[in-house]
Amino acid sequence: MVHGVPESSRPSPLRDHRRPADAVLFDFHGTIAQVEDPVDWVVGAAWACGVAVAPAQATGLADRLVTAGRAGGPVPTRVPVHLMEVWAERDLSPHAHRAAYEGLAATVDTDIDGLATALYERLLRPEGWRLYPDTLPTLQALRGAGVAVGVVSNIGFDLRPLAEELGIAEYVDAWTLSCDLGRCKPDPAVFAFACQALGADPARTLMVGDTPADAGAVAAGCRAFVLPAAPPGERNDLGLALNLVLG
Repeated sequence: MVHGVPESSRPSPLRDHRRPADAVLFDFHGTIAQVEDPVDWVVGAAWACGVAVAPAQATGLADRLVTAGRAGGPVPTRVPVHLMEVWAERDLSPHAHRAAYEGLAATVDTDIDGLATALYERLLRPEGWRLYPDTLPTLQALRGAGVAVGVVSNIGFDLRPLAEELGIAEYVDAWTLSCDLGRCKPDPAVFAFACQALGADPARTLMVGDTPADAGAVAAGCRAFVLPAAPPGERNDLGLALNLVLG
């Protein structure tokens, strides 16, 4: 069994050597989905704390919170000493991931009790994410063509319940998550494990992501396609991957 997917129930890629690839590995954040707009994030979390935040206040808070460090946002320029240990381990355990990002949010004075926790909780719920426009059509096209699909993510919590609520779990045959594996991209072993979970030959597998870490798949024998950064809800050219897979 690989991460809860029994060998007997995992579909094998259909071997069709007329097409360039038999399997695709996708990064999650920045590739399949993006975290919500920072202002929406702050407004939603404040509302969960029983506080209505005016747009101008929300914009100011969002800027400060993103600068301090937001999951799915830019890497903070400074991590406080008391958070350095959990920050280093953030993609390897749920405890460290939550402690790191709640701790960073707590460094911002917001005057809203419980906001740091509410901000993190939105990361675990579908309303805190936006699928890219090409995500479902791309996954559906790959499923229709019999191409095996895996998700490979540096993440500190289980993405599978979130994927169920976002309506994409049924199109993913195997999940390779850093918090399960104890390794992070760009380690080639991560991509090798992901190919093994799909029963796929790395030479006939395409990794699709949005960062140089995803291009680490090349060292494992895969091909890689790195997408441009795109804000939530805007096109990120994910659909171009179909041309590279199906020919």
